[in-house]
Amino acid sequence: MNPTRREILQAGTLAAGSFLLADLAWARDDTAMSEFSKHQEQRRKELWGLLGDLPERRRPTATVRKTEKHDGFTLEHLVLDLNGIEPVPAYLLLPDKRTTPAPAMQYIHWHGGDYDVGKDELLRGTDALKAYAPVFAEKGIVTLAIDSWVFGERMPYRDDGGRGESDTFKEMLWKGRVLWGMMMFDELQALGYLASRPEVDAGRIGCMGMSMGATKAWWLAALDERIQLCIDICCLTDFDALIEEKNLRGHGIYYYVPSLLKHFSTSTINELIVPRPRLSVNGRFDGLTPPTGVEKVRDHLRPLYAKYGNESDCRIELFDCKHEELPEMRVLALEWMDRHLLGT
Repeated sequence: MNPTRREILQAGTLAAGSFLLADLAWARDDTAMSEFSKHQEQRRKELWGLLGDLPERRRPTATVRKTEKHDGFTLEHLVLDLNGIEPVPAYLLLPDKRTTPAPAMQYIHWHGGDYDVGKDELLRGTDALKAYAPVFAEKGIVTLAIDSWVFGERMPYRDDGGRGESDTFKEMLWKGRVLWGMMMFDELQALGYLASRPEVDAGRIGCMGMSMGATKAWWLAALDERIQLCIDICCLTDFDALIEEKNLRGHGIYYYVPSLLKHFSTSTINELIVPRPRLSVNGRFDGLTPPTGVEKVRDHLRPLYAKYGNESDCRIELFDCKHEELPEMRVLALEWMDRHLLGT
């Protein structure tokens, strides 16, 4: 039996209503995302405001000290002017095989008491993590690594890294600066330099690190939207959980920012990364990352990714290990590079 004219009109009205509801739902989602983005922008300003008196932002400059040929890549030894206070030694890894322009990674070294290592971690690795330089060379990822304040070539006292860190923290505090703020400022400026390189696709830049490098990675991703992928290894620490575990001594003095907990938690800093892809892998038996704290951050972020992006773009995992990168952690890191930087 053919439908009547009235039935056709009713069906059309219902269909139109369905499309209208879909349009309204899309509009509500779009409005919500816009409001959330404004919230994030305001909170980023607040977070920067807690980091002490920072240098004026200006275009970073670089001097090439020398270049070295390695297996699969060329390494530029650089001195960067990032802060106008002291020069910043850095490495730029240029893979032999890469696209033009190429994806890029800002690699951030750990602490671990290895004050003399700094940026060399990219090439040498550590006791807890194998070197990533061969990985980036193989995948065609241009990579920048700098010496952080008080590390590598920036150690104030060559024979006593701990004293150099302590003295620098105290002197900065007297002068209205915060060591963590100055560290993050350098990473921000280094990101600007990396994005400016002609070899780099500025729309495909990630950041990653382990331990101190991990914390700096998720802070940098939270503070700067130019980071399109964040991979942090063994240092997603919920501040309140760390206090409850009575393990504040586990993190170095560089880690502590005056009045931070009056304004932010680990979760609310990390929500500034949403909806950009983010992988966090941590040790269940690592005193620096109490599991209850890791799960707390995970449970806060997942609904936000589901609402404002893709829930699958946020993966926060615990592994049965201490403060170390397991092979299965690296497998995940490589998968996320492939998917979110290389598009494979």
